Amino acid sequence: MSEGNSGVSPQDNPPSFIPSGTRKRRPSGQVPRPSAAGEAVPGAGPQAGVPSRRQTSAGAQGAQSMPAAQDVIPSFTPNSSRRVSGSTRRSASEQDARLQPVSPMQDAASAARRQPRRAAGSTHTISNQPRPGEGAGAQSMFASAQRQGPQSPDGYGMPAAQGGGRGMSGRPAATAMRRKRPVGRIVASVLAALLAVIMLVTFGLWNWVDGQLDKQPWLSDKANTSGTSWLILGSDQRTGEEAKTITGFRTDTILVLTKPNSGTRSLISIPRDSLVQVNGTYMKINAVAQLSGEKALVQQVETITGQKIDHVAQIKFNGLKDVVDALGGVDLCYDQTVNDARSNLNWTAGCHTADGATALAFSRMRYSDPKGDFGRAERQRQVIGAIAKKAMSGKTLTNIPKLNKTLKAALASITVDSKTNPYTLAQMVFAFRDATSDNGISGSVYWTNPGYNVSGVGSSVLLDDAKNLELFRELASGSHKPGAVGTLANQ
Repeated sequence: MSEGNSGVSPQDNPPSFIPSGTRKRRPSGQVPRPSAAGEAVPGAGPQAGVPSRRQTSAGAQGAQSMPAAQDVIPSFTPNSSRRVSGSTRRSASEQDARLQPVSPMQDAASAARRQPRRAAGSTHTISNQPRPGEGAGAQSMFASAQRQGPQSPDGYGMPAAQGGGRGMSGRPAATAMRRKRPVGRIVASVLAALLAVIMLVTFGLWNWVDGQLDKQPWLSDKANTSGTSWLILGSDQRTGEEAKTITGFRTDTILVLTKPNSGTRSLISIPRDSLVQVNGTYMKINAVAQLSGEKALVQQVETITGQKIDHVAQIKFNGLKDVVDALGGVDLCYDQTVNDARSNLNWTAGCHTADGATALAFSRMRYSDPKGDFGRAERQRQVIGAIAKKAMSGKTLTNIPKLNKTLKAALASITVDSKTNPYTLAQMVFAFRDATSDNGISGSVYWTNPGYNVSGVGSSVLLDDAKNLELFRELASGSHKPGAVGTLANQ
């Protein structure tokens, strides 16, 4: 390239800077004159005979890859002699910064930085261009927000996982989500495994308990009534060597446990000497099962109560003893000192922890009791309540060996109806506990004559049928208030 009047190539040095003090201001409307080198005066439009910037670039295509310095870096007119419309005067430091020459390499790097960028792990393109009406500060904020991910309609930003941004920990959001998902899957898998184990254990326990039950056809065909009623029987039938000398059996313990659909549970005794009539024959109720069969006894109880007996549980003679021993004894109270030879009960007035043999004698003794059989019925309810309370206590339920021993002893000690299952047995135990608590209902049926003599039968208890029907109707409906009931309770 030829040298100009100055003797220096235009590509070697940037355009000269003429201080405003020596430069004359061009009158308005005057056409600028070309310089000696043939370049246009900065700020002026294209002139005739002077190639434009686009034309220069087109003519130089293929000859050089970098545009000439004069095409890239224009001359600057100091702000002291001109003012941009709508803006304030820049400070001296800003003017100096604007007046610094920019090399072609810096301009190329700046252009590269202005190229659109793509966030890692995302197909979203980030633009560094400001939005209309925004300044350089807004451009920086907008570019930063775009790097964090796409914006939601409300302007607060979408989740980092969708925008390919970073989580609060500084890691990419996709990585954070990948680390969280396995933890959730592990927790779900553990819960599913625990549920499966519980179901298997429950299913296995159910089948084991149901397989241990001795089921007999106790139930009658009476229509269903309100609530659920259990008939609890205590038999004196002997087994083993004792059965050779003591034949036959009596159901000396007869209890009706009632669980209404809503209301208070109750446990009511029926005296063993209550007079009933079976197929035209009078007899005491405790002899019905032996003389007329199990269903006949259930039917007699349904006649007295007016309610359907839903389930039956008969406790064998030594069954109560085995259950109490498995529990480690139960707490019983009696306010008299007793030394009864027939029942083998030796008792000091007060409350004591009784073992199995003592609890059995406690529930059988009647000749040394001033109330006779009615007093015995009271103590039988106390023993049943004590067993249920201790069996359902936290100390028993959390002691697996004791619980297992008690369960085995109980299942070996009872005979149930054909419809009983582990669930109905659990319901029965809970109903026992509630009925014998302070908020339950307990007592005996009503009678009119406790020493009614019948030829061939002896002294019997003549029941008050009308009162008993009304009593059990209230018990089954749950309308009876808690407390003691029966003739003894009214005396």
